[in-house]
Amino acid sequence: MKIKKEQIPATMQAPGTTMRAQPNFGGMTVCFNELPQGTDFTPLLNGLKNDSCHCPHWGYMVEGALLVIYDDGKEEVLEKGDVFYMPSGHTAIVKENAKIIEFNPTKEFDEVITHVGMKMAELGG
Repeated sequence: MKIKKEQIPATMQAPGTTMRAQPNFGGMTVCFNELPQGTDFTPLLNGLKNDSCHCPHWGYMVEGALLVIYDDGKEEVLEKGDVFYMPSGHTAIVKENAKIIEFNPTKEFDEVITHVGMKMAELGG
């Protein structure tokens, strides 16, 4: 099973931002996200448990840097070339324009992305 990045449906687009997600990809949702520096997911997660993302992510940083802040206060920076596992209970801020491949459990991913979409509409984004 394979898919080209361009064949993954775009779920969110804005200047400098393209988020793509393909559900049911081997039992997971695969994403390819292109995010500009300064993107802060924190306000979009407000209202979820602990105001954070409860979806775990497995992935690879193709380009850029991402600051991940966990509910327990720990922080780490994911950089180009890093393979990562991000457990539930986190938020993130893009430190350098990023391209990220992620694999996510579909149920949790859908819950979070639905909430993020509602928050974006609420915040006028």
